[in-house]
Amino acid sequence: MNGLLVLNAGMFATIQDRGRYGYTHLGICHSGAMDEYAYLCCQMLLNNHNHNAIELMTGLKLQATAQIQIAITGADLSFKINGISQPIWQTHQIQIGDILSFEKRISGQRAYLAVKDSFVLEKKYKSYATTLKENIGTKLQRGDFLVCIPSISYHIYRVVSKIQKHQSPLILRVLLSYQESYFSKKMKEKFFNSLYEITLQSDRMGYRLQGQAITPSTSDIISEGIAFGSIQIPKDGQPIVLLKERQTIGGYPKIGTVLPIDCYKLAQADIGSKIKFEVIEITEAQKKLLTFNRYFKAYFI
Repeated sequence: MNGLLVLNAGMFATIQDRGRYGYTHLGICHSGAMDEYAYLCCQMLLNNHNHNAIELMTGLKLQATAQIQIAITGADLSFKINGISQPIWQTHQIQIGDILSFEKRISGQRAYLAVKDSFVLEKKYKSYATTLKENIGTKLQRGDFLVCIPSISYHIYRVVSKIQKHQSPLILRVLLSYQESYFSKKMKEKFFNSLYEITLQSDRMGYRLQGQAITPSTSDIISEGIAFGSIQIPKDGQPIVLLKERQTIGGYPKIGTVLPIDCYKLAQADIGSKIKFEVIEITEAQKKLLTFNRYFKAYFI
Protein backbone atom coordinates (compact mmCIF):
# COMPACT_ATOMS: atom_id res chain seq x y z
CA MET A 1 0.00 0.00 0.00
CA ASN A 2 0.98 3.59 -0.51
CA GLY A 3 1.25 5.78 2.55
CA LEU A 4 2.97 6.36 5.88
CA LEU A 5 3.76 3.67 8.45
CA VAL A 6 3.74 4.82 12.09
CA LEU A 7 7.00 3.70 13.68
CA ASN A 8 6.45 5.71 16.86
CA ALA A 9 3.22 7.55 17.68
CA GLY A 10 4.79 10.01 20.12
CA MET A 11 2.54 12.29 22.17
CA PHE A 12 -1.10 12.92 21.24
CA ALA A 13 -0.78 12.47 17.46
CA THR A 14 -4.32 12.60 16.07
CA ILE A 15 -6.08 13.18 12.77
CA GLN A 16 -7.89 16.53 12.68
CA ASP A 17 -9.72 18.85 10.33
CA ARG A 18 -11.49 22.14 11.16
CA GLY A 19 -13.96 20.38 13.40
CA ARG A 20 -17.32 18.70 13.61
CA TYR A 21 -20.35 20.92 13.10
CA GLY A 22 -24.01 20.29 13.85
CA TYR A 23 -23.78 17.61 16.56
CA THR A 24 -23.50 19.49 19.84
CA HIS A 25 -27.19 18.77 20.51
CA LEU A 26 -26.11 15.12 20.79
CA GLY A 27 -23.37 16.00 23.27
CA ILE A 28 -20.62 15.56 20.64
CA CYS A 29 -18.06 18.33 20.92
CA HIS A 30 -16.67 20.40 18.07
CA SER A 31 -13.02 19.21 18.25
CA GLY A 32 -10.72 19.95 15.28
CA ALA A 33 -7.28 21.53 14.87
CA MET A 34 -6.27 23.63 17.87
CA ASP A 35 -4.25 26.05 15.74
CA GLU A 36 -6.41 26.62 12.66
CA TYR A 37 -3.97 29.15 11.23
CA ALA A 38 -1.16 26.57 11.04
CA TYR A 39 -3.59 23.86 9.93
CA LEU A 40 -5.02 25.93 7.08
CA CYS A 41 -1.56 27.06 5.97
CA CYS A 42 -0.65 23.36 5.71
CA GLN A 43 -3.62 22.75 3.41
CA MET A 44 -2.98 25.89 1.38
CA LEU A 45 0.61 24.83 0.68
CA LEU A 46 -0.73 21.59 -0.85
CA ASN A 47 -3.82 23.15 -2.44
CA ASN A 48 -6.00 20.66 -0.55
CA HIS A 49 -9.74 21.29 -0.37
CA ASN A 50 -11.23 18.17 1.24
CA HIS A 51 -8.61 17.87 3.86
CA ASN A 52 -7.27 16.40 7.05
CA ALA A 53 -3.90 16.46 8.79
CA ILE A 54 -1.97 14.98 11.67
CA GLU A 55 -1.88 17.25 14.71
CA LEU A 56 1.12 16.19 16.74
CA MET A 57 3.39 16.96 19.62
CA THR A 58 6.84 15.37 20.01
CA GLY A 59 8.01 11.84 19.26
CA LEU A 60 6.16 10.99 16.04
CA LYS A 61 8.18 8.89 13.58
CA LEU A 62 6.86 7.77 10.19
CA GLN A 63 8.21 5.78 7.22
CA ALA A 64 7.04 6.44 3.68
CA THR A 65 6.12 3.56 1.34
CA ALA A 66 5.43 5.84 -1.64
CA GLN A 67 6.51 9.14 -3.14
CA ILE A 68 4.39 11.71 -1.30
CA GLN A 69 4.25 15.48 -1.20
CA ILE A 70 3.80 16.76 2.36
CA ALA A 71 3.64 20.07 4.19
CA ILE A 72 4.71 20.86 7.77
CA THR A 73 3.53 23.90 9.75
CA GLY A 74 2.98 24.97 13.35
CA ALA A 75 5.36 24.31 16.23
CA ASP A 76 9.06 23.69 15.71
CA LEU A 77 9.43 20.07 16.85
CA SER A 78 12.85 19.44 15.29
CA PHE A 79 11.44 17.98 12.08
CA LYS A 80 13.91 15.68 10.28
CA ILE A 81 13.95 13.56 7.15
CA ASN A 82 16.35 10.61 7.46
CA GLY A 83 17.97 12.26 10.47
CA ILE A 84 18.64 15.57 8.71
CA SER A 85 16.95 18.71 10.03
CA GLN A 86 14.45 20.29 7.64
CA PRO A 87 12.65 23.65 7.49
CA ILE A 88 8.97 23.88 8.33
CA TRP A 89 6.16 26.08 6.99
CA GLN A 90 6.82 24.58 3.56
CA THR A 91 6.32 21.50 1.38
CA HIS A 92 8.71 18.56 1.03
CA GLN A 93 8.90 15.77 -1.54
CA ILE A 94 9.16 12.45 0.30
CA GLN A 95 10.69 9.36 -1.31
CA ILE A 96 10.01 5.66 -0.70
CA GLY A 97 11.75 4.57 2.51
CA ASP A 98 12.21 8.07 3.93
CA ILE A 99 11.92 8.38 7.72
CA LEU A 100 10.12 11.45 9.06
CA SER A 101 10.68 12.34 12.71
CA PHE A 102 9.77 15.02 15.24
CA GLU A 103 12.28 14.47 18.01
CA LYS A 104 11.97 17.37 20.47
CA ARG A 105 10.11 20.59 21.07
CA ILE A 106 12.00 23.75 20.18
CA SER A 107 9.11 26.23 20.26
CA GLY A 108 5.32 26.03 20.22
CA GLN A 109 3.18 23.06 21.19
CA ARG A 110 1.52 21.55 18.11
CA ALA A 111 2.73 20.87 14.57
CA TYR A 112 0.66 19.85 11.54
CA LEU A 113 1.59 17.35 8.85
CA ALA A 114 -0.63 17.12 5.77
CA VAL A 115 -0.21 15.16 2.54
CA LYS A 116 -1.27 16.09 -0.96
CA ASP A 117 -4.94 15.10 -1.46
CA SER A 118 -5.22 14.16 2.23
CA PHE A 119 -5.04 10.85 4.08
CA VAL A 120 -7.56 8.30 2.85
CA LEU A 121 -9.83 7.93 5.88
CA GLU A 122 -13.51 7.59 6.64
CA LYS A 123 -15.33 10.53 8.15
CA LYS A 124 -17.36 10.09 11.33
CA TYR A 125 -20.27 12.43 11.83
CA LYS A 126 -19.19 14.24 8.66
CA SER A 127 -15.69 15.04 9.94
CA TYR A 128 -12.21 13.57 10.30
CA ALA A 129 -11.75 15.31 13.65
CA THR A 130 -10.61 13.20 16.59
CA THR A 131 -12.10 13.57 20.07
CA LEU A 132 -10.33 11.27 22.50
CA LYS A 133 -12.85 11.53 25.35
CA GLU A 134 -15.65 10.48 22.97
CA ASN A 135 -13.60 7.79 21.20
CA ILE A 136 -14.29 9.38 17.81
CA GLY A 137 -11.66 9.66 15.09
CA THR A 138 -8.07 8.46 14.83
CA LYS A 139 -5.37 8.60 17.48
CA LEU A 140 -2.16 7.25 15.96
CA GLN A 141 -0.53 4.17 17.44
CA ARG A 142 2.65 2.33 16.58
CA GLY A 143 2.06 0.05 13.61
CA ASP A 144 -0.80 2.11 12.15
CA PHE A 145 -0.70 2.73 8.40
CA LEU A 146 -2.05 5.91 6.86
CA VAL A 147 -3.01 5.42 3.23
CA CYS A 148 -2.02 8.27 0.90
CA ILE A 149 -2.32 8.94 -2.81
CA PRO A 150 1.19 9.04 -4.34
CA SER A 151 2.16 12.51 -5.52
CA ILE A 152 5.22 14.13 -7.03
CA SER A 153 6.06 17.83 -7.11
CA TYR A 154 9.17 19.45 -8.49
CA HIS A 155 8.42 22.69 -6.68
CA ILE A 156 8.72 23.79 -3.05
CA TYR A 157 5.97 26.01 -1.66
CA ARG A 158 6.52 28.13 1.45
CA VAL A 159 4.42 30.29 3.73
CA VAL A 160 6.00 33.73 3.52
CA SER A 161 4.09 35.27 6.45
CA LYS A 162 3.81 32.84 9.34
CA ILE A 163 2.86 33.46 12.95
CA GLN A 164 5.59 35.44 14.65
CA LYS A 165 6.96 34.50 18.02
CA HIS A 166 4.43 35.35 20.67
CA GLN A 167 4.94 38.46 22.71
CA SER A 168 5.19 38.16 26.47
CA PRO A 169 2.69 38.43 27.89
CA LEU A 170 0.47 36.98 25.18
CA ILE A 171 -2.41 39.40 24.63
CA LEU A 172 -5.81 37.76 24.18
CA ARG A 173 -8.56 40.00 22.84
CA VAL A 174 -11.94 39.48 24.50
CA LEU A 175 -15.52 40.18 23.47
CA LEU A 176 -17.43 40.83 26.68
CA SER A 177 -20.21 38.32 27.32
CA TYR A 178 -23.88 39.06 27.83
CA GLN A 179 -23.09 37.68 31.31
CA GLU A 180 -20.66 40.51 32.09
CA SER A 181 -23.35 41.93 34.39
CA TYR A 182 -22.48 39.08 36.78
CA PHE A 183 -19.11 40.79 37.33
CA SER A 184 -18.78 44.11 39.14
CA LYS A 185 -16.79 46.99 37.68
CA LYS A 186 -14.07 46.24 40.25
CA MET A 187 -13.90 42.57 39.19
CA LYS A 188 -13.70 43.47 35.48
CA GLU A 189 -10.91 45.96 36.15
CA LYS A 190 -9.04 43.31 38.13
CA PHE A 191 -9.47 40.79 35.31
CA PHE A 192 -8.22 43.08 32.56
CA ASN A 193 -5.35 44.52 34.63
CA SER A 194 -3.97 41.20 35.89
CA LEU A 195 -1.38 38.80 34.52
CA TYR A 196 -2.36 35.13 34.35
CA GLU A 197 -0.21 32.06 33.87
CA ILE A 198 -0.99 28.90 31.88
CA THR A 199 -1.07 25.92 34.23
CA LEU A 200 -0.26 22.25 33.72
CA GLN A 201 -4.01 21.52 33.84
CA SER A 202 -4.37 22.71 30.26
CA ASP A 203 -5.33 20.57 27.30
CA ARG A 204 -7.49 20.45 24.17
CA MET A 205 -10.59 20.96 26.29
CA GLY A 206 -9.40 24.24 27.76
CA TYR A 207 -6.48 26.23 29.15
CA ARG A 208 -6.65 26.73 32.90
CA LEU A 209 -5.04 29.92 34.15
CA GLN A 210 -3.65 30.97 37.52
CA GLY A 211 -3.66 34.51 38.85
CA GLN A 212 -5.98 37.04 40.47
CA ALA A 213 -9.23 35.33 41.42
CA ILE A 214 -12.38 36.83 39.88
CA THR A 215 -15.61 36.62 41.85
CA PRO A 216 -18.95 36.83 40.01
CA SER A 217 -22.16 37.80 41.75
CA THR A 218 -23.36 34.22 41.21
CA SER A 219 -21.34 31.07 40.66
CA ASP A 220 -24.11 28.87 39.31
CA ILE A 221 -26.28 29.48 36.27
CA ILE A 222 -28.53 27.28 34.16
CA SER A 223 -26.36 25.12 31.88
CA GLU A 224 -26.16 26.42 28.33
CA GLY A 225 -24.18 25.95 25.13
CA ILE A 226 -20.57 27.13 25.17
CA ALA A 227 -18.83 29.00 22.37
CA PHE A 228 -15.22 28.44 21.31
CA GLY A 229 -12.96 30.70 23.37
CA SER A 230 -15.44 31.27 26.21
CA ILE A 231 -13.76 32.41 29.43
CA GLN A 232 -15.47 30.46 32.18
CA ILE A 233 -15.06 31.53 35.80
CA PRO A 234 -15.55 28.54 38.15
CA LYS A 235 -16.00 28.76 41.91
CA ASP A 236 -12.25 29.17 42.60
CA GLY A 237 -12.24 32.34 40.49
CA GLN A 238 -9.46 31.14 38.17
CA PRO A 239 -10.30 31.65 34.46
CA ILE A 240 -10.56 28.77 32.01
CA VAL A 241 -10.40 29.51 28.27
CA LEU A 242 -12.50 26.78 26.65
CA LEU A 243 -11.13 25.41 23.37
CA LYS A 244 -11.78 22.71 20.75
CA GLU A 245 -12.78 19.79 22.99
CA ARG A 246 -14.81 21.92 25.41
CA GLN A 247 -17.95 20.45 26.91
CA THR A 248 -21.06 21.20 24.88
CA ILE A 249 -22.88 22.83 27.83
CA GLY A 250 -21.75 24.40 31.08
CA GLY A 251 -23.11 26.21 34.11
CA TYR A 252 -20.42 28.68 35.19
CA PRO A 253 -20.55 32.42 34.40
CA LYS A 254 -18.53 33.60 31.41
CA ILE A 255 -16.97 37.05 31.50
CA GLY A 256 -16.33 37.03 27.75
CA THR A 257 -15.04 35.16 24.73
CA VAL A 258 -11.51 35.20 23.34
CA LEU A 259 -11.27 36.09 19.65
CA PRO A 260 -10.88 32.75 17.77
CA ILE A 261 -7.69 33.82 15.97
CA ASP A 262 -6.15 34.56 19.38
CA CYS A 263 -7.19 31.10 20.61
CA TYR A 264 -4.97 29.67 17.86
CA LYS A 265 -2.00 31.55 19.34
CA LEU A 266 -2.95 30.36 22.81
CA ALA A 267 -2.87 26.75 21.56
CA GLN A 268 0.85 27.18 20.80
CA ALA A 269 1.75 28.90 24.10
CA ASP A 270 3.97 27.11 26.63
CA ILE A 271 2.92 26.03 30.09
CA GLY A 272 3.90 28.89 32.38
CA SER A 273 3.41 31.54 29.70
CA LYS A 274 1.97 34.85 30.88
CA ILE A 275 -1.45 35.89 29.58
CA LYS A 276 -3.13 39.30 29.59
CA PHE A 277 -6.65 40.07 28.41
CA GLU A 278 -7.89 43.19 26.65
CA VAL A 279 -11.33 44.19 25.38
CA ILE A 280 -12.10 44.26 21.66
CA GLU A 281 -15.28 45.79 20.29
CA ILE A 282 -17.54 43.59 18.18
CA THR A 283 -17.13 45.62 14.96
CA GLU A 284 -13.34 45.36 15.18
CA ALA A 285 -13.55 41.65 16.01
CA GLN A 286 -15.75 41.07 12.97
CA LYS A 287 -13.22 42.83 10.72
CA LYS A 288 -10.37 40.68 12.06
CA LEU A 289 -12.31 37.45 11.53
CA LEU A 290 -13.52 38.51 8.09
CA THR A 291 -9.93 39.13 6.97
CA PHE A 292 -8.85 35.70 8.26
CA ASN A 293 -11.80 33.88 6.69
CA ARG A 294 -11.39 35.58 3.32
CA TYR A 295 -7.72 34.62 3.20
CA PHE A 296 -8.43 30.92 3.80
CA LYS A 297 -11.93 30.69 2.32
CA ALA A 298 -11.00 28.25 -0.47
CA TYR A 299 -9.57 25.76 2.04
CA PHE A 300 -12.52 25.56 4.44
CA ILE A 301 -14.46 22.30 4.48
